[in-house]
Amino acid sequence: MTRQRLRDQIDAAWAALQEPIAGLTDEELLEPGVMGDWSVKDILAHITAWEEEALRHLPVILEGGRPPRYATVYGGIDAFNAQMAPQKRALSLDDVRRQFVATHQRLLTCLERVPPEALVGDTRFRRRLRLDTYGHYPLHARAIRAWRKRRAAG
Repeated sequence: MTRQRLRDQIDAAWAALQEPIAGLTDEELLEPGVMGDWSVKDILAHITAWEEEALRHLPVILEGGRPPRYATVYGGIDAFNAQMAPQKRALSLDDVRRQFVATHQRLLTCLERVPPEALVGDTRFRRRLRLDTYGHYPLHARAIRAWRKRRAAG
């Protein structure tokens, strides 16, 4: 896969995530119940947390290292999410919005510096990038769309 095709894939998934968020009021962004007790704000913060993880661990992978296993460090991915949620929930909506955009931009900038060979085939780098970004966004976009339908149905 070329850098541009990968970037197009990320951009398309990012745009698809933006679509169900568009037009929501601040009050709607803060309303719990979108995914469990999470609000849209919580989902945006969650996505940011995973992009921050990508930014932390992709360079390790590029250097031939292996990031620590979530099962060992946190007790699993669900435990990591449970630990990050209250930390991110403490942030204001404006701070979450800023981090959401800024972290995504940092990720895109980071990808511009990645050697082309890391982007070809099913590399550990590509797998981690997919899991933390374009493979992750659709899950949350679907949840937000479903929540909006539930709200509209009354």
